[in-house]
Parts: sequence; C-alpha cells; structure tokens
Amino acid sequence: MMRTSGPTGRTGLTGRLGLTGFTGFVARRAVGAVVTLFVLSVVIYAVFYVAPGDVAQITCGPRCSPAQVHQVAEQLRLDDPLYTRYVDFLRGIVAGHDYSTGTGVLHCDAPCLGLSYQTDQQVTDLILNKVPVTGSLALGAMVLWLILGVGTGVLSAWRRGRLTERVLTAVTLAGTATPVFVIGLLLMIVVCGQLQWLPFPQYVPFTDDPQQWAWNLLLPWLSLALIESAKYARLTRSAMLETLAEDHVRTFRAYGVKESSVIGRHALRGALAPVIALSANDFGTMFGGALLTETLFGLPGLGRELVQAVRVVDLPVVVGMVLVTGFFVVLANAVADVLYAVADRRVVLA
Repeated sequence: MMRTSGPTGRTGLTGRLGLTGFTGFVARRAVGAVVTLFVLSVVIYAVFYVAPGDVAQITCGPRCSPAQVHQVAEQLRLDDPLYTRYVDFLRGIVAGHDYSTGTGVLHCDAPCLGLSYQTDQQVTDLILNKVPVTGSLALGAMVLWLILGVGTGVLSAWRRGRLTERVLTAVTLAGTATPVFVIGLLLMIVVCGQLQWLPFPQYVPFTDDPQQWAWNLLLPWLSLALIESAKYARLTRSAMLETLAEDHVRTFRAYGVKESSVIGRHALRGALAPVIALSANDFGTMFGGALLTETLFGLPGLGRELVQAVRVVDLPVVVGMVLVTGFFVVLANAVADVLYAVADRRVVLA
C-alpha cells in the first residue's frame, strides 16, 4: 500500500512534478536566450553605429562622392536619434524594410539586416548563402572532435598511471600546441599531394552531391577536430577522474559492478556536463571563428565573408554577421543547457 504508483501515488506525483519542472526549466532557458539576444543586439548596434568620426563616410568608403555619402547618411538615418534608428532596425528584422536607392525603392524582406553598401545585396541573403558552408564545417568537425576527444579522455582516465595514459597525455598536449593551419597544410601535403588519396578540397553543396560534399570536407573536419579534440580529451579525463573518486562510484565497485559498466553508464554520464557546455560554445563561435580553416581550404563561409566586410568597412554586413554569430552562440548554449538537464536532472532543481 505504501508503494503506490498510480496517478495519485507518490511515483505518479513525482513523475508529473519532474515533467513540469523540466518544462519550466526549458521555458526559463528560452526566455533567457531571447533576453540575451536582445541585449546583444543593443550592444552591437551601439558599438558600430556610435563610432567616432563620420559614420556615413566610413561606411561608404574613401572613394565615395559627396552625393553617395549623403545617400548613405539618409539610408542610415543619421539625423534621427539612436533609439529611433535601433527600433527601425528591429522592425526591419520582424517586418522588413524599404530602402531608397536614389532612383527608386528597394524592399528588404524580413528578417532584414540591411543592405551591403559594396554590393547592394541584402545582408540576409548574403549570410544565408554562407551558412551552409560554415554549418557543414562546424557540424562535421564537432562530431569528430567529440568522438576523438571524449574517447581519448575516457581511455586516459581508465588507464591512469599506465603507459597508455602517458602517451595519450603527450599527444593531447602536442595537439593543443599545434596551430590549425599547420595540421591543415600537413594533411593536404601528405593526403592530397604525396599519397593522392583525396583531391584538394573544393566545397560541393550537400544537395548537389552528398558523397563529394563529405569527401571535400574531410580534411577541414580533421584539421579542426585534431586541434579541438586535444582540449576535449583533457577536459574529459579531468572530469572522469573526479567522477570516479565520488562515493557512489566506489559503492558500485564495492558491490561488484563491472568496470565497463561503471565507466560507461555512471562515470561517463557524470563527466559529460562540462563537455556539453564547452562543445555548445565552440560550435556557436565556429560560425565566426573558423577563418583560418576556411581560408586555408578555400571554403566560402561566414568567417571569410566577415573579414572581407571588415576590410572594406561594410558596416551592415559586419553588424549582420556578428549578430548571426551571436545568435548561434546563444542558441547552442541554450540547447546545451537542455541537454545538460537531460544528462543530470539535478540541474532542473538548481
């Protein structure tokens, strides 16, 4: 009678409370992500559009005529208060915006992040053309660095104090100290040049040919994964050793639970929390920080486009790129918080 598990029993009540608590946790994280994005947009807009000097001249470029500078100033509405321009910027993201081209009106569909003053292309379209490239690079590299890093960290913790651990520790330290362009160059020289196992990378859209898409991204994936996996191996090893020293793990061993079960089902699950958090942050920042890899392998992604926009001071493109990068960072961290709660339900009660 005391172990009732029906709808009015303790188990049913606990299950409902657990589901309700988890739903509330997800809702709080979603609201927090929206607030973070709003604050980020305010800061970015203020930083770039309250810059010292003539913003219109800087945005248009040194070769612009006075008439072109005046047109840019009108498009940026520099005579209006800053908060009015920011509200108009948000309205463009939600409902679109109309821009004067001097000879007519150009409508920018929502979500509108502005127009490039170098190409007159909508910033949203420009970014959408680059996202598949950087997204493909980031996603494939993340899968590889998690497999290599977590696997190496678990093996190193399991074989603590033995030769295997010393070798793996040396390898991870070497990987951490090696720049990504060095590994990338070595892979291209050896794999593409000497062994000729793969052609030199050239991005092929997934929708055109999935097999060629994977083959051409294999070396960029490996270059990033070999660097990042060293960091994840050290993090996983440290977290695993800490988890293996906890009381409940020692209890499992005292009751004769198999070591593989202790490592795989209990210790690893407890050690995944920092790995999830770090991988979410790295995945998000990859959308604006994979410049060296994209340049080395000739990938037309967001990183290369951002550097080009900074070089020519194309402010609408720079603002749009930074906002999109921030969006992916916030989104990835929000998803990581949810996965963290799934792995450890104690987080919901925190």
